[in-house]
Amino acid sequence: MASYYNENTVLYLNGAFVKAAEAKMDLYSQSLHYGYSVFEGIRSYKNEVGETKVFKAEQHFERLKKSASAIRLPYHWTVEQLVEATYEVLKVNNLQDAYIRPLVFAPANMSFVENTESFITIQAWEMQPFLGEKLLKVMTSSFQRPNPKGFTITAKASGHYVNSIMASQEAKANGFDEALLTDINGYVAEGPGANVFYEKDGHLFTPATGNILPGITRATVLEICDELLIPVKEKLITLDELKEADAVFFCGTAAEVIGWESLDNRPFKISWKDSVGNKIQQAYKNKVVAV
Repeated sequence: MASYYNENTVLYLNGAFVKAAEAKMDLYSQSLHYGYSVFEGIRSYKNEVGETKVFKAEQHFERLKKSASAIRLPYHWTVEQLVEATYEVLKVNNLQDAYIRPLVFAPANMSFVENTESFITIQAWEMQPFLGEKLLKVMTSSFQRPNPKGFTITAKASGHYVNSIMASQEAKANGFDEALLTDINGYVAEGPGANVFYEKDGHLFTPATGNILPGITRATVLEICDELLIPVKEKLITLDELKEADAVFFCGTAAEVIGWESLDNRPFKISWKDSVGNKIQQAYKNKVVAV
């Protein structure tokens, strides 16, 4: 299993910097028992001049606050406070290229009454691209994304990711690298932890909002398309349509931008190196290390 910390690792916990091995949380926490917490996945990079740069830190912490508000979890930290704490966590752990995990969690509360307080931790560790760097063999999952009337699916809430874990584990047990989930109507939604884009005749398409978590990396890809004058459209996408694509890729903070080799063992029509997705992958790599 991955090792996320050792006896020297320091994390941020409720305003203090403490040894990870000594940090404590209440085993009666509503978060542990019910998955009632919110989190972010953020990356930092060594930039072109050798400095540590947290990519889109402000946007991530603004979304963390929105997620907490969406599930009625108390939240009283400022963006500036948490960005400063994040850079300190990176500094004390001597990290530059790192994955950063802020988590807002609930106190001991075995009832469903509203909480009056919550807690925060920020952790960081070295991590290679979450889905690796080779093209992915993807399987259509038997699991669907949660009904948006059953959850606030735009919130990055911990409990939602049981769905992601089940889909990803199913795919890997069947010999694939990752899963693709559809929405409740059978349209293409997203991966367990990444958004999806497909290419057809030089144009890009991505699922519209409503049944997906609209990721910060997804927004960055849309920015790159605007900069590179690549036509892109958000719309409902069928599985048959996706299987006829020229090329497909996932994007997410952990996954970054990673192309697909096939969907349900059906390969795509053009080589990844000749795809629009490959251009976006290179542009994304350049953007995250820009000064």
